[in-house]
Amino acid sequence: MIPRVQYLRSAGSVYSRARITTLSTRQLRTSRGRRLSIRAAIVLATAFIGILSGCARSSPQTGLARLHPCATSEGPTDALCGVLQVYENRTAASGRRISLNIVALPSLAPEAAPDPLFFLAGGPGQAAAKMAAEIREIFRPVLRQRDIILVDQRGTGKSNPLECRSESNTLQELTESDEGALGRLRKCLKDYDADVRFYTTSIAMDDLDDVRAYLGFERINLYGGSYGTRAALVYVRRHGAHVRSMVLDGVAPTDMRIPLFAARDAQRALDKLLTDCEADAACRNAQPGLAARVRGLLMRLSDRPVRVEVMHPRTGNRESVAIDARIVAGVLFGALYSPLTASLVPALIARAEQNDFQNLLALAYASEGSDNMSIGMQLSVLCSEDAPRVTSDDVETESAGTVFGVHLLRGQLKACEMWPRGEVDDSYFEPVTSAVPALVLSGDLDPVTPPGWGDSVAKHLKNARHVTVPATGHGVIGTPCGQELIRRFIERGGAEGLDVSCASRVRRPPFFLTPSGAQ
Repeated sequence: MIPRVQYLRSAGSVYSRARITTLSTRQLRTSRGRRLSIRAAIVLATAFIGILSGCARSSPQTGLARLHPCATSEGPTDALCGVLQVYENRTAASGRRISLNIVALPSLAPEAAPDPLFFLAGGPGQAAAKMAAEIREIFRPVLRQRDIILVDQRGTGKSNPLECRSESNTLQELTESDEGALGRLRKCLKDYDADVRFYTTSIAMDDLDDVRAYLGFERINLYGGSYGTRAALVYVRRHGAHVRSMVLDGVAPTDMRIPLFAARDAQRALDKLLTDCEADAACRNAQPGLAARVRGLLMRLSDRPVRVEVMHPRTGNRESVAIDARIVAGVLFGALYSPLTASLVPALIARAEQNDFQNLLALAYASEGSDNMSIGMQLSVLCSEDAPRVTSDDVETESAGTVFGVHLLRGQLKACEMWPRGEVDDSYFEPVTSAVPALVLSGDLDPVTPPGWGDSVAKHLKNARHVTVPATGHGVIGTPCGQELIRRFIERGGAEGLDVSCASRVRRPPFFLTPSGAQ
C-alpha cells in the first residue's frame, strides 16, 4: 500500500489491510478449521509413507508435501510452512542467499484444484505470510476449492527483512523530522546484511516463480492488492504462461511514479468526502462550510505550528508535541483510506480548529501497520522504480491547489537521494499487455489508487473487467461485495458473464458527528 503518512516512517503502506470481521473467533474453531488441520496431517502422512516405502529417493517430494506443519512461531498451526533459498544476486547466481518464507493455507476440499491462489501483499514492504490469519478469514470462500500460497517477498517478513523501525515509543516517532529520519535510515542501511539494489519488483517476481516451480504448480491464480497489483502485473509480463487468472485490487502500475500524484489523488477523495458531508443534512448542519475550514486549518498550521500537550494513544503518557500542517495532512490522508475512518473527519477537524489534536493523533496510531512494514524494502522498490522519474518540481506542480501540498510523502524523495538504486530497464514502465483473464477492482473513494489507474491498466489487458465500487476506499476486498466478486471470478477463471450488481448496493457509512457516534 502507498504509505499513508510519510515514507520516512515505518508506518506507511500502499495497501491497507482489509479491516473485515465477517467471521468470529468462534467460527474459526468450527469443523472447517479442523478440516484444515486434517488435510495438513494427510499431507505430512503421505510424505512420511513415501519415505518408508523408499519412493522418496527416486521421486522427490512435490507440491505441499515439500512443506511442514507450521509451528506457532511460523504461522497458523493448521497451515503449512517452508523456505526456499534463492540468490540475492540472481544474475550472478553466486554469493549471498536469501531464504524465502512460505506459508500455505490448505484448501478445505478433499482434493484441491490444481491452480492455487498466490496472494501478493502491498506496501511495498508488507509481508504476506504474516497476514496468514487475516487472509484465511477473508478468502475462506476461495479455500473451499483452492490452496492459498503466501510468500514473504524478499526484504519483508522472514525473507531477509530490511526493517528500519524507530526505537522511540513516544509521540516523537510521529513528529520525527526529515533529518532525524534520514539519520535513522543511514544507520539501518549500514547495518543490513544485504545489497539493497537487488530488492526490486522484477527480481522478486522471478523469486515467486521459483516458489511456484518448487511447489510443482503449473498454473496459478494471482491476487494483488495495491502495490501487489504492480507485482502481479510484473509477474504476468515475465511468467504469464503460468497464470490462469489475476485480481488487481487498487491498481498501482509500474508507471505510477509514486509519490507524484499523491496529493492530487488524495484531494479527489477529500473533495468527495466534503461533497457528501454537504449533501447530508446532519453533517452540513453540524459542520457547515467544512471545505473552507479544512483548507484554513492547514494553512494556519503551515504558517504557525502549535505546541500542545496530549496523551500518547498507546502508552497513556502525556507528552508535549509540536503539530504542523505536515502531521495533520498525513493523518487526514490515512483517514481517507477507509470510508469508516473518513466518517470521523468532520468531527476531528472541528476539534483540531480548537487546537485539540488528541483524537486526530489517536486515529493516526489506530490506522498504522508498522508491525508489518519493511521500510528498507519499500525504499529499495520506490527509489529504483519511481523516484528516478520524479523531481521536486514535478511534485510541486502536481500538488498545486491541493490542501495537501508537498506535505505528503516528500520524505521519500529526500531518502531516495541517498538510497542505493537497482537497475530498472526502460521497458519496465511500458503498459503490461496480456490475454490473462483479469478482474480489476477500484474503490471510488480511494485516495491513493483511484479508478483512473484501473482504467489505464485494464485497456491493455485483452480479457479484463474493471469494476468501480462506490462508497469504497483503498481495497475492494474489504467489502462483502468485493469478496463475492473475487470468489466468483476465480471459480470461473474469467470475468465473462460475471454479475457485478452487488457493487451498486454499497453505501457510505454515516458520518460521526457527536461523541454518541453516527447519526
